[in-house]
Order: sequence, then C-alpha cells, then structure tokens
Amino acid sequence: MLAAFALALPAAAQVRPAVPSEGDAPIALLVDISSGQVLYSREANRRFVPASITKVMTLYHAFELIEEGKLDPAQTFKMTDATWREWAGEGSTMWINAGDRVQVDSLLMGIANISANDGSVMLAEGQAGSVDSWVEGMNQRARGLRMTDSWFGTPNGWPDEGRTFTTATDLVRLAEAMISRHPRKFARYVGKPGFAYNGIEQPNRDPLIGRLRGADGIKTGYTNESGFGYLGTVSRGGQRLVLVIAGAPRNAVRARAARAFAEWGFAAFERKRLFGESEIVGSARVQGGDARSVALRTERNVYVNVPRGRSGELLASISYDGPLRAPFLAGEQVATLVVEVPDMEPARIPLVAAETVTEAGFISRVINGIAGWLT
Repeated sequence: MLAAFALALPAAAQVRPAVPSEGDAPIALLVDISSGQVLYSREANRRFVPASITKVMTLYHAFELIEEGKLDPAQTFKMTDATWREWAGEGSTMWINAGDRVQVDSLLMGIANISANDGSVMLAEGQAGSVDSWVEGMNQRARGLRMTDSWFGTPNGWPDEGRTFTTATDLVRLAEAMISRHPRKFARYVGKPGFAYNGIEQPNRDPLIGRLRGADGIKTGYTNESGFGYLGTVSRGGQRLVLVIAGAPRNAVRARAARAFAEWGFAAFERKRLFGESEIVGSARVQGGDARSVALRTERNVYVNVPRGRSGELLASISYDGPLRAPFLAGEQVATLVVEVPDMEPARIPLVAAETVTEAGFISRVINGIAGWLT
C-alpha cells in the first residue's frame, strides 16, 4: 500500500562540482547510507572481478561468526606446511611462517589493513576446516544480504578465472551491513594506518585514510584482470557515504577518483532534516490484530540530500505490504518511507511500528470484521 504527502523544500545555494570521468572510473557508485540515497551511479549493476575487495566478505563472515559464538578473536590457528607453501609471499601477505600460531584478532587486523592473502586462507581453514567450506559460508551471507549479483570463489580474491564476481550495488549492501550490524568490530579492525606482524610493518594502501577528513576504510583491490578498485566510506557530522570504484587504470587514478567522489558527495548536496528520531510519520492498516491500524515512527533522525540550487517540494510516501498481518512488535520494521527528490533516485528510510499489535481474539475479529465491512 502507498500513502503519499508533500514536504516543503526551501531553496539552497547552488554549486556545480564535477565527478570523475568514465575513463577514470568505468564503474562508480556513491550512496549516502544514512539517508538511503544514491547520490551518483555509473554501471552500478555491471558485474566485475573484485580482487582483494573480496576480503570484505571474509571480514563480514568472520564478524557474523563471532556474533554467533562460532569464532573467538582470542583463539589461535596454526599455519600448516601445505598452506604456507601455497601462500608464502603470494601477493599481499602477513609473512606468517609455517607452524606459527596466530590469534584470530591478528588475522582480522592483517586481512583488513594489509590485505593478507595468507591470513585469509589461514582463517578460512582454521574456522571452517577448508577453504571450500568457508567460501560456502561467504556465499550464504551474500544471499542473506540480497547480493544477488555476487559470487565468491576464494576468501582473498586471488584470481580464479572470473568465478568470483560482484557489483557496486552489492558491495554497498555489504558495507552497510558491516557498519550497521557490527559497528564496534568495524571500528576495531577496519581503517587502521597499517599493521605489523613478525616484526614487519606494512602500511594500509587505502587511498583516503589519513588524507580525507572522516575516511575510515574499507578495502582496495587490484589484479591485472580487474584493474584498480575500491570500496570505501567517509563519515562527517552523522552522515556516512559509501563509495565504490572499479576498473580504474592506475593506482593514482583510483586514489584521485575516490577523493573526488567523496568530496563531491559532501559538496554537491544540501542535507535537509525531515523528521526527528522516533517521530510519528503516518499509520498503516492492520489485519487480524487487536488494533485496526498502527502508528509508524522513525528509528533515527531522517535527512535527505537535495542538489544545491533546487527548490520546491519533495514527494514522500509510505510503502508497506498491507494490510500488515498481526502479530508484530513495537520497534519492528514494517514499512518504508520513500522520499522522491527531483533528478535523483528516491531515498528509502525504514519505518517501525510504534506499538506492539497482538493477534485479535474472537470478539475483536468479529468487531474488526463488522467495522471493515461498514467502511
């Protein structure tokens, strides 16, 4: 069901910043995950090889396993002779020696910040028993996040003849899930300046960390097949942007494009507050409950981005599969606030039930049925 209403939009100052060219970033996506708005999109659903950006799914899978009690950052795994022979010195590495016992905490640090290929495989084999079992878990997580155009064949993104692929849209879903579901783990492991293991210090190759205010990760990727890619995020003043770049021809071009997209995202739009935290936005019809309708509220302050220089009205609507079928709990997401901004994709903000609605008893069902028939 859909209920629409208008929101006044005051005029904003106008600026016309430029975005990087298609030659610099053939695939590009910039999303404000705090408002749910796509700010810029170029070939966002085109499949590409993620290379080491694959490790973001390995990190997310590990974070979920920690939450489920199936992985402990304090536990240690042993580097087997076979794994060491296969991965010693292959691409980015922690330089783990055969026979070393390494804490999961250190493996996660190495994977997140120096793109450790050896650490990724060691974690996969240590927790799941084999790389294949670990990868199966990665793909299950991807399906759970509706990453419908992604498939992972390795835990580290090592070339596998194109079997591993993803899209910019799917990577934004992954980044948003990691940040929203695991904010403490994200803050602990992601976006450090570098990492040292076995006395060897290595820098993080992230193009934004330490160079752009508010930048805090997430992962670069490169192979000859994929070119230079990046999944990154920048947070300023309660607003968080996630950006994806893929297919850049050179490292310097990737770095320049990433900085340009992020700065453009903050400069080209005016951020407007529409509703406060826990504010009632509307209501939804209910079927089979002890109430015929339920109030809908926001979970957080609701902002939208509007292109600078734009004035007029925004069109907002409440979308839900309805009538909502009882029972459901207060705070459960049951609807979406859709805000349409001219020349942009709509913003989509979750709305939750303001109160619990239980299943109706016999008398309530009769009364509701008669009331529904009369109306």
